[in-house]
Amino acid sequence: MKSTNTPQYRAVLDRLIAARKASGLSQAELASRLGRPQSYIAKIEIGERRIDVVEFLELARILGVSPASVLENLS
Repeated sequence: MKSTNTPQYRAVLDRLIAARKASGLSQAELASRLGRPQSYIAKIEIGERRIDVVEFLELARILGVSPASVLENLS
C-alpha cells in the first residue's frame, strides 16, 4: 500500500481541503457532485484513502482550482 503520510501528499490534501472550504462546499456537497458518499471525501481528507490522478483532476475541476496551483512548490 502506498503511503499517504508524506509531507508532499499531506500538502496536496491540505490545499484541496482549503479549496473546498473556500468554495463553501461541505464534504457532503462535494461528494454529491462526484456521485460518491460523504465518507469518500472524509477518508480522502484524513489520509485514509489515496486519490489517483483522475480523481485529483476531477476534485480540482469541481473546486475551481488549477491542478498546477495545487501541486506548486511541493518540494
